[in-house]
Formats: sequence, structure tokens, C-alpha cells
Amino acid sequence: MRADPVTPRRALVIAHEPDGPGGQVSVRLRQRGFEVVTHVVTPDVAAPNEATPFPDFAAFELVAIMGSIRSLTRKDEIDSWVHDELDRIRDAAERDQPILGVCFGGQLIADALGGAVEESPEVEVGWRSITPAPGVDNPVGPGPWMEWHHDRFTPPPGAELLATTPVGPQLFTLGRMVGTQFHPEIDHEHVSVWLGGADAEYLDGVGVDPEALLAEIAAHDDRNTEQCHALVDWFLERSGLAEHPREEPV
Repeated sequence: MRADPVTPRRALVIAHEPDGPGGQVSVRLRQRGFEVVTHVVTPDVAAPNEATPFPDFAAFELVAIMGSIRSLTRKDEIDSWVHDELDRIRDAAERDQPILGVCFGGQLIADALGGAVEESPEVEVGWRSITPAPGVDNPVGPGPWMEWHHDRFTPPPGAELLATTPVGPQLFTLGRMVGTQFHPEIDHEHVSVWLGGADAEYLDGVGVDPEALLAEIAAHDDRNTEQCHALVDWFLERSGLAEHPREEPV
């Protein structure tokens, strides 16, 4: 008798702009047997307040919320959708749904659940090592991890802070939710697209030499892919979603 095929579990990836997909996070979720559905919130970067309605978070086993060029310190620029997303995160917390928030996604989790987001005293762009918070282990390793952010978060009440840089918190957990300030998902193609959408004046202002950064990405690519996949595995394990450990083709 032929066994019935296993129905894939579903993961929702929230990409706030077309150039902010799940990258290696999505790759690893597919390898771990998830059907990955990507929802692009604002398809037109020039129209940040014109959004595609969110799917039902509860229809998925987990949600991965990615970064954005927008800022939670200027919610008026994105108020047609950001409050809905914050409400959905609060609802997910009430039903104990696993969420992985990356950079802006981590800031959204912090903001939704009682933490705070503010302009960072220093823009972090490039590879940075992260340090365990006092008295805890850093389960994802020191990196270096890719940073690209202008804001920083304060973790919500009750969260466990796991890692920092001198600029601020980098990794926290709360229930089955995980927030990062760094970008584990990136690869060479990912950052090439980011650089293509940034003008020279901005890049010069944040001290980025595009050719040098791409060379660094190429040098770190294989190592970062491995550590991103390990981070996703850790997230699945701590969320109770690590069953069916077989890996599927990408």
C-alpha cells in the first residue's frame, strides 16, 4: 500500500517591499519541508502607504516578518497598514504562534508587545559580531552578521535579551517569538538588489563603498548561509516545529 503524501506545513513570509524577501530564511524553511508563501506588503516602493491586504496569519504554522526601508518612528508614512500588522502580531502572541522578526520585523514585534523603537545613535551597516547578553548564552553564535539599520529596538517586557552590539539589542525571545536586529537572510544577490536601489549620496552618507561591501558579501556568503540555516533550525526547534526533520530540495 502506498503511503499518503505528507501535507507540507505552511510558512508566511512578510516582505514589506519587493526587494526584501525571505532570502536564505525562505530557502531553509523550504528545505525543512515548509510551503513558503511570500506576501509583499507595498509592491510600489514609491507608494509606501498603498498596501496589499495581509493574509490571515492564523492560517500558517509560522510567520517570518522581514526588514523594510520604512521606520516605526514615522508611522504616519505607513499608517494604512502598519497598525494592522501590529495588531496581527499581538493576536499571534495571544495564540502562541511562532514568529521570526528580522530587523524591521524584530522592531515590529518589540513595538507590538510593549517594547520600543527609536532612532539608533549610530547607523550599523556591514558585518558586526554580536555579544551574549550578561548571564545568558547566545544560541545563534557571534557571527559576524550583516547589519543594515537606522533604528533600534528595546525588547518587550518579559522578553529574554540574548545578544547585543555596542549600539543596542540584537536578539531576543518572547514565548515562541524571536526578534533579530541583524539580517541573517542575506546573500550576494540580496544585497546587490539593495545597493541597486540606494543612491550614491545615501551610501556615501552611511559610509558604504558598494564594491567593497559586495566583495565582503562574497567572502562571507557560504559561512552566512550556514549560520542563517542554523538560526532557522534553532527557531524551529524552540518553537516546537522541528518535527519532520527530512530536508526537501530547494
